[in-house]
Amino acid sequence: MKFTEITDRQWDMIEPLLPKPAATGRPRSNDRMVLNGIICVPVSGCRWSEMPKTYGDDSTANLRLRKWQEFGIWKKILGRAIKSAHRQGKINLQKISIDSSSIAAKKGGTKQDMTGSGRSWAQKYTLQ
Repeated sequence: MKFTEITDRQWDMIEPLLPKPAATGRPRSNDRMVLNGIICVPVSGCRWSEMPKTYGDDSTANLRLRKWQEFGIWKKILGRAIKSAHRQGKINLQKISIDSSSIAAKKGGTKQDMTGSGRSWAQKYTLQ
């Protein structure tokens, strides 16, 4: 997948969801520039240290990624993107599927043999 920077239209949708800069202290790095850096890393497959300098400092982008996760910003952005796509007829919310994985419950749960074979790798734990 080729990385492309966010468009003006996308930015207009995202910007109001971001936390406001502090009134005092050191000026914050440009949010749009940092957001493009955050998106660039997983899309291009580069490491944080290899993020192009046009998107600012890699440690700033990484910190902003984690802070926005902590503040629930990514969920807000996703919610707004889904609503926008639905209004434009780009997605149909009547046909939705959720993918999941099953993993062992290391600290408890009821042990079940998924195949009846008794093999340990085929067991599943169900949390009560």
